[in-house]
Amino acid sequence: MKVGLYFGTFNPIHVGHLILANYMVENTDLEQVWFVVTPHNPFKEKSTLLADHHRLSIVKIAIDDNPHLRASDIEFGMIQPNYTIHTLTALNEKYPTYSFELIMGEDNILGFNKWYNYEEILKKYPIHIYPRIGSEKSQQRPDFGIGKITYHDNAPVMQISASMIRSFIQEKKNVRYLLTDPVYNYIDEMNFYK
Repeated sequence: MKVGLYFGTFNPIHVGHLILANYMVENTDLEQVWFVVTPHNPFKEKSTLLADHHRLSIVKIAIDDNPHLRASDIEFGMIQPNYTIHTLTALNEKYPTYSFELIMGEDNILGFNKWYNYEEILKKYPIHIYPRIGSEKSQQRPDFGIGKITYHDNAPVMQISASMIRSFIQEKKNVRYLLTDPVYNYIDEMNFYK
């Protein structure tokens, strides 16, 4: 099984995440995309995160009807902050017959050389890059000299962010069409982000 790994805090998961994951399943040879819910991204403040189990539940609710999408809590039992290479090692140990590839935004690849053990990642794991609004298009794409990086310039570009959704909820603005109905209903019932 060839699996694309889409890492994030998903605080909360929104339609932009889902559209992109679906694009990768439909337009690459990936058989599934797993949303790897990160307890603590080393580049983000932990205090802004909804509890790990709530974010995982919201992801599961969002993808419940799609057999090609899956939620992963592999990082929940790992030492924090989590580093991608450690997660990849853990996934390979748990699923030795699976082949894993990374999915990330173009903004992330520009700073990829700052990631912990990034060369090891490049050697072992293909990377799928999707365009992001605000990425420096004029900037030359990095050439690390190793690994397989595929740019998906035709992937949909969404100007939706989880931080924008959280702000809208706090400001009592309607976010119904930025989330799937089950996610919207769950967040509303639980009074999250208010």
